[in-house]
Amino acid sequence: MKQLRLYYRLGCHLCEDMQAHLEQLKASQVFHLDRVDVDSDPSVRERYHHRVPVLEDMSGTMLCEYFLDQAAVLRYLQGP
Repeated sequence: MKQLRLYYRLGCHLCEDMQAHLEQLKASQVFHLDRVDVDSDPSVRERYHHRVPVLEDMSGTMLCEYFLDQAAVLRYLQGP
């Protein structure tokens, strides 16, 4: 099963929007979503600070930030 990691911050409306779009995408795609609150770890907060939400594959390759790039996510999910 493919996995995605969403870096988010509580109270961030862009983060909530991306999560909602990802949940909708789950209706047609099978994947696991790992959520990481950037404020839960100082090193993660330093890395992402105001760049949330960020969606990465599990190798750390960024697929999109701020807004869901559905085409990029589908390429990753449907790829080899």
